[in-house]
Amino acid sequence: MTDRKPHLDPRATTILVACCAFWGLQQILIKTTVVEVPPMWQATIRMTGAVVLLMLWCLARGVKLFERDGTLWSGLLVGLLFSGEFLCIYTGLQYTSASRLTVFLYCAPFTVALLLPRFVPAEKLRGAQWFGLALAFAGVVLAFSESFTHPAGATQLRGDALALLAGLLWGLTTLALRTTKMATATAEKALFYQIAVTAAASPLMSLLLGEQRGWSYSGYAWFSIALQTVIGAFATYLAWMWLVRHYPATRISSFTFLTPLFALVFGVVLLKEPLTVQLVLALLGVGVGILLVNRKASAA
Repeated sequence: MTDRKPHLDPRATTILVACCAFWGLQQILIKTTVVEVPPMWQATIRMTGAVVLLMLWCLARGVKLFERDGTLWSGLLVGLLFSGEFLCIYTGLQYTSASRLTVFLYCAPFTVALLLPRFVPAEKLRGAQWFGLALAFAGVVLAFSESFTHPAGATQLRGDALALLAGLLWGLTTLALRTTKMATATAEKALFYQIAVTAAASPLMSLLLGEQRGWSYSGYAWFSIALQTVIGAFATYLAWMWLVRHYPATRISSFTFLTPLFALVFGVVLLKEPLTVQLVLALLGVGVGILLVNRKASAA
């Protein structure tokens, strides 16, 4: 039986903030590395590397990845949803701006909050929690609001639609992890299905997008990819799988709104981008929203 907790504790909160902080930094790493290494080719290298690291981890800890436990079909479904999200994101970036894509992508927590309680009643959010979720999303919208000041053309709307689809697939991935046989799988096996399928699909996606692939890159590019592989695709994704297995998915999903804002903060710190009042207000809105989503109900 899974030791599932009804609320987030300090350990879970600390892990979530650390994961979101790195994912925000990872957006900067991808942005500064994409001039040398195309995004889907980056994904191919880091997902393949993460598969190797995960297999070594499981070997050292005695975690069985290939035993027959009835998770094959649900695992493949989760892997396809996860890789489909990547395809939609990188295809969408061909048509719309990264800031617009970010806003539409982060509709994912609403997918989880709307659909998951139909299968797991304990995941249902109350009115104040819904307000918190909306407030956190409003913070993200505020942070990237400048991307909506000009009318969107047909091409841009196509990219927005792909971003929405990516957010839907992200939410459905979480739903599948909680409502199928994957709910009984170890965090390692849940991650294995996702990164293994994506590692297999990413080269095809790269080919489809016409990316230039190679191996001769600068030291910085390889350092960036190494961080994305070891910390991003292996350590933080494994931590996320553990959190989904042990804590309410609707509550941990609310923390993902921090990721794009961390990316903006790292942009200010590392890329010397301007610190705006919008960003400060957005951070405040997301922070208050997350607190509302995760506030414990008063005893009746």
